[in-house]
Amino acid sequence: MRCDEVAALLPTLVDGTAPPNLAVEHHVESCLRCQAELARYRRLLRTLALLRTRYAEPTPGLLGETLAALTDAAEEGARRTLLSGRRLAYAGAIGGTAVAAGATAALLIARSRRRSMRLAG
Repeated sequence: MRCDEVAALLPTLVDGTAPPNLAVEHHVESCLRCQAELARYRRLLRTLALLRTRYAEPTPGLLGETLAALTDAAEEGARRTLLSGRRLAYAGAIGGTAVAAGATAALLIARSRRRSMRLAG
């Protein structure tokens, strides 16, 4: 067997999911490169097994700091929403005022034309 063929089978050989393969075992016994690769896989599995048993203790006050940060972020989001709502209200008020002013101007212009037509006629 060649190293590239054996390299694809090494993970299953290490974790025991593959059935025993004498050709692979003979190759690994005679190939230093594949032995090193097999040793790396075994070391990786040992390290992963150690990580399963470790528990990282949070620092004191971490929960409070996290909750405070979440509260601050929520308040900031609420402020931004409120400001954008106010801006929309201001824009609507300005637009409404402009429309009302335009309608008033059009009404006044129409009245003045009627008066000038009466005086002319």
